[in-house]
Amino acid sequence: MDLSPKFAAVLFDCDGVLVDSESITNEVLRGMLADMGWDLTQEEAVARFVGKMLRDEADVIEEHTGVRIDADWLADFRQRRNVELEARLEAIPGVVDAVHIIEKAYPGRLACASSADRPKIELQLKKIGLYDVFKGRIFSGMELPRSKPAPDVYLAAAHALGVDPAEAAVIEDSPTGVIAGRAAGSYVFGFCPPSPVHQTPETLLAAGADATFDSMAELPGLVTREG
Repeated sequence: MDLSPKFAAVLFDCDGVLVDSESITNEVLRGMLADMGWDLTQEEAVARFVGKMLRDEADVIEEHTGVRIDADWLADFRQRRNVELEARLEAIPGVVDAVHIIEKAYPGRLACASSADRPKIELQLKKIGLYDVFKGRIFSGMELPRSKPAPDVYLAAAHALGVDPAEAAVIEDSPTGVIAGRAAGSYVFGFCPPSPVHQTPETLLAAGADATFDSMAELPGLVTREG
């Protein structure tokens, strides 16, 4: 079966879309915040921090702990996080097959656009066997003036692929990322499987998602058509 693209490109978020990392990352973060006197449930941590850069949350962390996180604290967090990711990270169920199907319809027009630091993105893509699919088309919001919810990382990805961002599809799982995709002018699919670290369809639609889906098996059919 030949598939043809519905969009000019497909731009994937990473955490929660390609990799099942949010529970691991939040576990590390919650532990470090608890050591500073701020106890959060998993649900509270997800609501406060998923899809956001920790350095941008310094004010709220200081408000609840009295501690101003600095570069050394962030480096310690990333080191602890990466150890756990290396040991325990898995792909989102069905995403590896879905990406390979989509890649056939979009040769050279897939990108990974994440708020995370580049070493984390690359570690995760290598861990699940998708690094070669996105190699040379990996974009980190931390390397741009503004990260999500600003559209910069999606605009950079579209520009690098040579496509109009308004003709691209964005795959996101957080309100912050949905807002970024919409601000770029792209069509945003919100991924919302039943999971304690994912959002509800209503939450993503309220943030501006154009459509939602809850299984990666659905994604190829959303971004391609039979040729």
